[in-house]
Amino acid sequence: MQIKYPLIMINFKAYPQSSGRKAVELAKVAEKVSKDTGITIAVAPQLTDLALVAQEVDIPVFSQHADAVEPGSKTGHVTLQAIKDAGAVGTMLNHSERRIRADQIDWIIKKAKELGLLTVVCSNTPEVTAAMAALGPDMVAIEPPELIGTGIPVSKAKPEVVTDSVKLVQKVNPNVKVLCGAGITTGDDVVAALKLGTVGVLLASGVVKAKDWEAAIRNLVEPLLK
Repeated sequence: MQIKYPLIMINFKAYPQSSGRKAVELAKVAEKVSKDTGITIAVAPQLTDLALVAQEVDIPVFSQHADAVEPGSKTGHVTLQAIKDAGAVGTMLNHSERRIRADQIDWIIKKAKELGLLTVVCSNTPEVTAAMAALGPDMVAIEPPELIGTGIPVSKAKPEVVTDSVKLVQKVNPNVKVLCGAGITTGDDVVAALKLGTVGVLLASGVVKAKDWEAAIRNLVEPLLK
C-alpha cells in the first residue's frame, strides 16, 4: 500500500478509552477527519481489535506488534500473515513498551516485504534510528522514551534528536521515511516535526485520552492545511 505524506499515526496502545467497540468509534472519527481534510491518518489498535477496526474504516490500519515467526504451532504469537488476514496494511515494531531484538526486526521487515505489508520501526536515539533504517523498513519513528506521554514534544524539547536522526537515516538509507513521536499533542507540534525533516508523527495519549477525539485530531491536522 502506498502512504501519502504527511502522515498522522495514532497508536491506541492498550488504553481502555480505545478498546473494543471504542476502538472502532475512534478509528471512524479519524477516518472522518482524514476524508474531510485529505490528510492521511493511520491508526494502530490493539491486536484484539485489529480485524474489527480494519473491517470498519477506509484508512491505513497498523498492528502494534508482530512476532518473528511463521504461521503454525506458535500459541500466543502474532504472525504477519494473521495481521494481513485481519485487513491491516502493516505493523509497528519495537515500540519502547514492546522492544524486540534487532535480528527479529530484520526478519519481520523482510517477511513483511514478501507479504506486501508496511513496517514502522520505533527507536530511541539517532544512532539506533540509523541502525533500524539500515534494515530497510518503510518508516522509522524516533521517540525518546522519557518524553512519551508527557505532553512535551520531542520536536521542541530535543529537536537535535530529530534532526540528527533524519541526517543519519538519509546517509544510511534515503528511502526510509522518518516519523517523530513522544509528547506530540498539537498541530504546532506536528508542524515543528515536519520542519525538522520528518514526514509525519506518531502519537497516542494526546488523542486517545482527549475528551473530544475529533477536536483533538482536527487540532493536529488544521495547521497542515494552511
